[in-house]
Amino acid sequence: MVHAERSTPPLACLSRRTVVAALGAVASGALLGAARPGTASAAAPGLDDPAKKEIAMKLVSSAENSSLDWKAQYKYIEDIRDGRGYTAGIIGFCSGTGDMLDLVQLYADRKPGNVLAKYLPALRRVNGTASHSGLDPDYPADWRRAAQDTAFQQAQNDERDRVYFNPAVAQGKTDGLRALGQFVYYDALVMHGDGDDPTSFRNIRRRALGSAKPPAQGGNETTYLNAFLDARVWAMRQEEAHSDTSRVDTEQRVFLRNGNLDLNTPLDWKVYGDGYHLG
Repeated sequence: MVHAERSTPPLACLSRRTVVAALGAVASGALLGAARPGTASAAAPGLDDPAKKEIAMKLVSSAENSSLDWKAQYKYIEDIRDGRGYTAGIIGFCSGTGDMLDLVQLYADRKPGNVLAKYLPALRRVNGTASHSGLDPDYPADWRRAAQDTAFQQAQNDERDRVYFNPAVAQGKTDGLRALGQFVYYDALVMHGDGDDPTSFRNIRRRALGSAKPPAQGGNETTYLNAFLDARVWAMRQEEAHSDTSRVDTEQRVFLRNGNLDLNTPLDWKVYGDGYHLG
C-alpha cells in the first residue's frame, strides 16, 4: 500500500501487534476498555453496513495508496525499509510483525499447497525482524500471483476484519459512536495496533477518556471525538513515520466539523495535499 511519502509505513505495520488474540476477543464482545453498552444511533447504519464499509475502505486507501481503489492493493508488496520486512496487501500485512504469517497460514489452511504455503517456515523465522531470509528472490512475485486468487483475496479481507475492522466497530458501538466515530476508531486501530505501549489504540482511547466522555457515558459525541483525535495526533507525532497528520487534520476533522457523524456522502477531503471526492 504505497503513498508518495512511502517512508510512512502502511497501516498494519506501524506499531504492532502484540495482542491479536485479544483483538479477536474484542470482536466477540470482550471490548477494549470498560465502557458499558452504548447508544449508537439506531436510525442510521453503522460502519459495518456494506455501503459504509466501502466508504471506510476508500478513505483508508486514499491515505495509504493515494487512490480510492483499495481492491487494487491485494497484489501490493514491497520492503519500505521501516524495519518490518515486507509490507503487502490491502492492510499492509508485514513479514516482521506476525500478521502476514497469520494471513498466509489462513490461506494455507483454506487452500493447502497454494503458491505461498511453501514460505510458511521462512515467515516463522523472520517474524519479529526485517529479514528476507528464505523469502527472496521469489516471494514478491508469488505474492502477486496469489493475489489473483479470490481465495487469497478473501483471506486478506477476513484477517483485516478479524483483527482491525470488527473490533473497532464493536468498540465504537459500545461507546455510543455513529459511523464516523467507528471509522475514527478503525483508522487508529489499524495504524497503531493495540497493546500496552502508550501509542496503542487502547491507550489513545484512554487518553481521550481523560478529557471527555463518549455518548455511552453521557458525553457529547463531537466533543469526545475531538478529544480522541487530539490523542491520536499526539500518538502519531511520537514516531517520525507518522508525523504527517493530514489523515486526521484534513480528513476526519473535516467530517467532524461538518457534523457528518453518520459519514454520509458526498464527502470531500484531502490527504497529503491530494483532494478526493465521494459522491
